[in-house]
Amino acid sequence: MKVAPVAGSLLMAALLTACQSDQKKDDMIHLITLDPGHFHAALVQKTMFDGVDSTVHVYAPDGPDVQLHLDKIKGYNARPEDPTNWHEDVYLGTDFLDKMLTDKAGNVVVMAGNNRLKTDYIQKTVGAGFNVLADKPMVISAANFDQLKEAFATAEKNKVLLYDIMTERYEISTMLQRAFSQQADLFGTLEKGTPENPAVTKESVHHFYKNVSGSILTRPSWFMDVAQQGEGIVDVTTHLVDLVQWECFPEQTIDYQKDISLTSARRWTTDMTLSQFKAITKQDVFPDYLKKDVVKDSVLKVYSNGEINYQLRGVHAKVSVIWKYKAPEGTGDTHYSIMRGTKANLIIRQGAEQQYKPTLYIEAVDKNTDLEAALKTVLPNIQKEFPGVEVKKIAKGWELVIPEKYKEGHEAHFGRVAQKYLDYLKAGALPAWEVPNMISKYYTTTQALELAKKSKSELATK
Repeated sequence: MKVAPVAGSLLMAALLTACQSDQKKDDMIHLITLDPGHFHAALVQKTMFDGVDSTVHVYAPDGPDVQLHLDKIKGYNARPEDPTNWHEDVYLGTDFLDKMLTDKAGNVVVMAGNNRLKTDYIQKTVGAGFNVLADKPMVISAANFDQLKEAFATAEKNKVLLYDIMTERYEISTMLQRAFSQQADLFGTLEKGTPENPAVTKESVHHFYKNVSGSILTRPSWFMDVAQQGEGIVDVTTHLVDLVQWECFPEQTIDYQKDISLTSARRWTTDMTLSQFKAITKQDVFPDYLKKDVVKDSVLKVYSNGEINYQLRGVHAKVSVIWKYKAPEGTGDTHYSIMRGTKANLIIRQGAEQQYKPTLYIEAVDKNTDLEAALKTVLPNIQKEFPGVEVKKIAKGWELVIPEKYKEGHEAHFGRVAQKYLDYLKAGALPAWEVPNMISKYYTTTQALELAKKSKSELATK
């Protein structure tokens, strides 16, 4: 059949418009949330993003975990100041994973929840051609480490981006610690250290009972089951191992087979009474899967604490995570970090003296009398990247004075990570060092757990 010239022109125009419309649609990021069981899944949506569709497809089993997630999104939409405008398109069913893979309703899958099956979720999702933004940890056992490696290889083959949510890179005192460590006139070079006196130490203290987005966080019961959440040594230490790599060897590729050597590792429990468990889970009894960890019928012992001593390219590092039940009034999660240089030490403290706010200090090594002169030389370099940052003299050295605009808080950092990931998606690739360094990070944590379990110095309590 012949098409009249005018009609043909209209048809071609319509087809062109349709193609352009499809192209615009393809340029949009369409989010999927898979089996949300951790509040970090909601924090990714605490803000809106340019180029991201406001409709988010959620696939999950029915139950309290997904409902808590949806309630948090509703809260963001309803807040009086800067409300979001998300629409959650929800599918609930036992076949949620297969349904998500078949529907292909989006192109970026956000994962934050029960970690027992997360590595499997990741592998199947990138295998089906989805990009993945996953909360840490991506893997919680050495047995599944190779599966994660395969997932990264599959992601590369399918030209999709697999990335984990490293919020601590956006904490301003940590960013400045990293920046000053690259100023040789001030810092010198990074010490090698010893197991007894590491060149880098990072310690993170967390609490089961905490306030998030203005209300007491309800944690799922499985969060206290290390078979599902993962032990502390493979969970929160993921952030700390990441920061050691990111700060000591910025934008350099780490080879886990050559650059990492474990020295020692240990683990110990946090004890939780049934009444404490009730307060954070709203559950009246310990579920059957936790009874293996219950003593005297009323005390739950959670292996949430861990310490790793290791060498990274010959630099001795120590990372440790400690979980307490509840922080004292007016306090919260805390972080301690030191990087020891040949000329100066860079120390982040977050105790009572700092009003529990992370504060960076610069202290001279031994009898280094040139610290003040060096500071005057390097500070303008720092201020180019961080305008407004100043220093003030104190008894032990110098304290960084950081403008309030940089102090966003942990929840805001999820938006920073998400935006960085969106930038990588637009570029079509992650930086060359990111994937090998993620693999190295999870090798360190999972092998440390194996070592801690075998260690004679393992402590049941501390």
